[in-house]
Amino acid sequence: MTEEYDNTNRGVLFKNDFKRDNEKAPDMTGTINVDGVEKNIAAWKKVTQKGKPMLSIAVSEKQESSSNAPVPSNDDDFLDF
Repeated sequence: MTEEYDNTNRGVLFKNDFKRDNEKAPDMTGTINVDGVEKNIAAWKKVTQKGKPMLSIAVSEKQESSSNAPVPSNDDDFLDF
């Protein structure tokens, strides 16, 4: 018997392959489940005033997907600062 995985209050980020030359576009995008509601999540690589790498994160309402939706990358180096 297969147990169903509970994604409640969990999320995932992928490298944004569509960032290109747009500096304001997020470095990573994905989805997160907050109390059973699916939302979009985006993250930007930044550096603190003390020079420490960090991620700035935004959560937004999930929109209906379109044919232009980003496809997750298989790159393993997306967290490299």
